Amino acid sequence: MPMTETVRDDGARMVTASRAAAELELRRGEFGLAVHLGIVLVDVRQVGGRVRVRQEEIDRLRSEDGFPQALRERVRTVGTAEGARLLGISPVRFTRLARAGCVTPVAFYLNRYRAVVWLYLAQELGGLAARSPELLVGNSPLWMRSRLDAGTDCRARNWRSRRIERLLALTEDPWARAAVVAEALDPVQLAEVVDDPYERSYFGRIRPEPVFGQRGSAAGREAMAQLMLADEPDEILWRRVTLGMELDGARELRPAPRPGEERWPGAEVEPAAAAAGVPGASAEPAVPTGPTGPAGSRDALAERSQSVTPEGGGRGGAGRDRGGAPGLLARLRLRRTQGSRRPPRAAGGRGNPLATDTRARHSLHHVDQGSNR
Repeated sequence: MPMTETVRDDGARMVTASRAAAELELRRGEFGLAVHLGIVLVDVRQVGGRVRVRQEEIDRLRSEDGFPQALRERVRTVGTAEGARLLGISPVRFTRLARAGCVTPVAFYLNRYRAVVWLYLAQELGGLAARSPELLVGNSPLWMRSRLDAGTDCRARNWRSRRIERLLALTEDPWARAAVVAEALDPVQLAEVVDDPYERSYFGRIRPEPVFGQRGSAAGREAMAQLMLADEPDEILWRRVTLGMELDGARELRPAPRPGEERWPGAEVEPAAAAAGVPGASAEPAVPTGPTGPAGSRDALAERSQSVTPEGGGRGGAGRDRGGAPGLLARLRLRRTQGSRRPPRAAGGRGNPLATDTRARHSLHHVDQGSNR
């Protein structure tokens, strides 16, 4: 086995995500979905935040009955046509069930026309047939007809809620939890709840990342960002309230780092496996983790902080450390002072954000197709 694919952590043998997927006989999208659903447990407490899987976890899954077919069936996704065949109904009726919220998508991808194609877990469709067989035959219930006549489409909202709930269940760090909830609010809503720009910037740094890194097209990533935004008043209100509660807990634990401040152990949360729910398009689902930090780094941090002059004095030696180099705070003050002396630009000049045309937001069309990517 290549040395780059195996590491040791606390005496435990660890393998990379690619190696684990190969040993579990799963495709990349299937492995990302398995991580997102909690079927495969990963460890991202490694340098650089790269996903690692314990060999004992792989051995556990390989020893289960029916491997690998049983494991693949747990992460098998189907589109509308195949899902309708599994339930023994027409694709039109299946679409009505999905729009009414009877089945929840677990993933999506963009087809050649950049339209959203929703995917569903095959196992969950079997559970619907056993739980509510009356939805598959005869006339639709009155509540379902009323909801569809009003133009309701619950697919995006249910997928979004499912993803957020899964990510919150997979992390204990308050700042990472707040970052997950914040992803469902647009910039205006987010700024109203979180008025500190440093905290909003911190969200972007600790937001969960895909298992295998950022993949897929720019259109897929844009679709992911747009579908993550709450678009109904009651959902927006719920996300705002939830974010406020998560933010209160995060602030009690530690403040968000400011530019020029020394980092303290555990201040940064390593990005983790993600399963954003776009197999074969933009990303896999996400798994954030708690704060990490190397042992003994607190002592090293104290030594570094003692070597920096806390405040600058006169010219020349102000804000310098013991070695004579300008301190970080002094350099930031100098940069701010120099920037404030620049002459103001004309209202219509180059670089004026008010004169720059913003790119139009692409609309997403939600369609169902039978092909699974």
